[in-house]
Amino acid sequence: MTSASRTSAFEFLKDWGDGLTRWTERWIPDALVIVWILTIISFIMAILWGDTTATGAVIAWGKGFWALLEFGMQMCLIMMTGYILACSPPIRKIMDALAGLPNSDKPWQAIMAMSLFSMATAWLNWGLSLIASAMFALFLIRKNPKTDYRLLVASAYLGLGCTWHSGLSGSATLLVNTPNNFLIQGKYLDATIPTTETIFSPFNLVMVVIVITVVTILMCLMHPTPEKTYKIKPELLNQLELYKPPQRSTGKLSASEWLNWWPGFNIVVSATGLTWLGWEIAQKGFTNSINLNNINLFFLMLGVLFHWRPWAFLKAAEAAGKAVWGVIIQFPFYAGIFGLFKFTALATVIAKFFVAISTPSTYLLIIYWYSGLENYLVPSGGSKWAITAPFIIPAAKELGISIPKTVLTYAWGDMLTDMIQPFWAIAMLAVAKLEFREIMGWLMLVFFVYFTITSVAFLIYPLI
Repeated sequence: MTSASRTSAFEFLKDWGDGLTRWTERWIPDALVIVWILTIISFIMAILWGDTTATGAVIAWGKGFWALLEFGMQMCLIMMTGYILACSPPIRKIMDALAGLPNSDKPWQAIMAMSLFSMATAWLNWGLSLIASAMFALFLIRKNPKTDYRLLVASAYLGLGCTWHSGLSGSATLLVNTPNNFLIQGKYLDATIPTTETIFSPFNLVMVVIVITVVTILMCLMHPTPEKTYKIKPELLNQLELYKPPQRSTGKLSASEWLNWWPGFNIVVSATGLTWLGWEIAQKGFTNSINLNNINLFFLMLGVLFHWRPWAFLKAAEAAGKAVWGVIIQFPFYAGIFGLFKFTALATVIAKFFVAISTPSTYLLIIYWYSGLENYLVPSGGSKWAITAPFIIPAAKELGISIPKTVLTYAWGDMLTDMIQPFWAIAMLAVAKLEFREIMGWLMLVFFVYFTITSVAFLIYPLI
């Protein structure tokens, strides 16, 4: 392919991406409005097909409204602990050191570093990746000014679109391994599903390696020539800042101030938490210990330790708290929708629909595509899992499909449209001082490559 044709193809994708972004911004409302719209639709569906009356639907909704408080808190902590850890001095020092590794005269190396960092950290903790990738982009651009800034920011968003739900903070995969979770309480699952069958399954690990490798190479190849590179202006570079840690007073401290800054508390608390985790792993084994509560405890204890002093940790937590208000206020409404599925016949009807349009060889691919489409409208893996699991798990059972495979398929589908959905990029773009349409062209091309690879994989998955 000639340089001119490559440029033409990219411009076409960029225009298409710009159009999709404008459509999303015009027609897709705030996430809270979406959940209210979905609630109304679910009410109507429950009355029409759920074998209940309007009063019965209201009662089912009310029964479910507080059913996901524990799950909602777990989702908040994933985001908060990742944010807190990303802001800690040790992580910032690591990012600063890593930013100096690429050759500043070879911009593609900075793109490679950003892509690998974003997808690797997202596999560990999506909250960590969301914030740390934004920070790392700032470190990289300061040391690699010849890098295309828009492509660098697009690379920083890859973790949320390529790897997060396949990793250690995946909502669905961790929930099903959490004791007495709401799916077990609702009789959808008989027991927990260990991470050896989801996160650490050979299929998942191979998929992660393939996706990271292919997407990283693609991003490096897309770096424009020097004359077409979008270079950040010095005045904009000086404005880029994500989080400033509090500074300890150099003067005489009062007793309360001294206690707020004494590192002994952090050492004792983190040592206690990490010791308990070590005991838990020794009792149950590593993979059986990977659930929502233990993952959150691990990252929380690291955050406490890495911030070193109570006041520094608290200020980071305060900043992180600003990012989770949406989850807190939305989850009860998603729980209400869950109640409409659980306490009416609606889940059974939808499960039969999926059985009717699927075969054992096509079910996983259909669920993968469905999860991706649903994610574009409801960009929250955890809340969406609460309203999706009650019908895709029974349908899988009826078709004789492995439940762990169904859970993992949902998880990958949940990531499918994240990279072309601006919802999770808002915080990152606010820091980068860019608009989503400025990075959408790059992400559209990644989306098509990613979609092709993963669709083939989930067509083959039932045969493995």
